[in-house]
Amino acid sequence: MTTKSLGSKKKFAKNSYRPLPASLTIGQSHIHGLGLIALDSIKAGTYLGETHFQIDGIDDWVRTPLGGFINHSDNNNAEIELITSHIRGLTTNRDIAKGEEITVFYTLY
Repeated sequence: MTTKSLGSKKKFAKNSYRPLPASLTIGQSHIHGLGLIALDSIKAGTYLGETHFQIDGIDDWVRTPLGGFINHSDNNNAEIELITSHIRGLTTNRDIAKGEEITVFYTLY
């Protein structure tokens, strides 16, 4: 049996779970508290990932880390849409500039 030194870093495969896509981070929002901030420019129509999921037999939706930091804006640059009957996902609806906050127009689902 071998052990790694404490100074080594674990490397994950590219398809490993990430709480946020590589193009986003959580940062200070000009709207409220913390928000999703673009680390790179993002094209319109880019699917950023799952924001909410629903467990069979339970009415409430569970937010993912991506869904937990989205702020509302009347001039939103992304939308949350039903992807399957139990998954909601975030897609940009216009080009996003590096450093811009990702926002949605909150609605009752």
